[in-house]
Amino acid sequence: MAALNSFSNLAVPTTSLAIDTRPLDGLRSRAAADPKAAAREAAKQFEALFMNELVKSMRASVPTGDLDNAGSQLGTEMLDKQWATQLTGMKGGLSEVILKQLERQMGLSPGPIPVTTSANNTPEPIAAQPQPTRIPQTGAAGFVQQHTSAAQAAEKATGIPAAFMISQSALETGWGRKEIRHADGSPSHNLFGIKAGPNWKGPVAEITTTEYINGRAQKVTAKFRAYSSYAESFTDYAKLMKDSPRYAKVVENAASAQGFAQGLQRAGYATDPAYADKLSKVINTTLRLQRLTA
Repeated sequence: MAALNSFSNLAVPTTSLAIDTRPLDGLRSRAAADPKAAAREAAKQFEALFMNELVKSMRASVPTGDLDNAGSQLGTEMLDKQWATQLTGMKGGLSEVILKQLERQMGLSPGPIPVTTSANNTPEPIAAQPQPTRIPQTGAAGFVQQHTSAAQAAEKATGIPAAFMISQSALETGWGRKEIRHADGSPSHNLFGIKAGPNWKGPVAEITTTEYINGRAQKVTAKFRAYSSYAESFTDYAKLMKDSPRYAKVVENAASAQGFAQGLQRAGYATDPAYADKLSKVINTTLRLQRLTA
């Protein structure tokens, strides 16, 4: 509901002029009962204000006649307001764009507001390293550097080494090149493949993924949590590790790479039977990259 606080004073009843900006508490109260309807109404008000300013700007460019007076000006303003009202709410108009942004910000539709960032911002190909690293994918060094700060914050919260968490996010996203995305192509910022269970109230991204069922790889459709940033993904992962009894042993045995990887495997973090082995190898690669770039 925080997204409505900044524009709650712009709401008007649908029976009045669309550009009436008199303070009303109706929108805020409706937001609690029907947030989608409140967001739709607010989007219309924003578009109405924009259209009104547009019409006023167009009117100002037209020369006024000699008979122009206070009465004619009032009539012109009323006419312009009605024109702005007629132009508001048209299919494919500005209000639809605003509505989509508001719904995403309020968590009413899948995904955060689209951004242009990537889980791996390293250009292809990356600059040559001081010495050969034989990294499994171009950009691995850039991925490690990009997420080190967020991982270090998560380390303070959990005690799990930052390099281990970076490695797990690298395994889950293919070093940031195969991250979970929304249907419109925008990133979900989910670096750890955390699914959206029944208790998750935030935005989600629905994709087709591979799960191992009875030892056999199968394609399934699943919903994953979506965040507003990659740092938020690390924060949520740290909370999951710290607060969930399921992963208590993982945190306890996180002093070694093998203990961390096998702990996740035993806790059922992933269905891949080779998850621990794969993660251990990625951790070794991450540690080697950190030594080379130190």
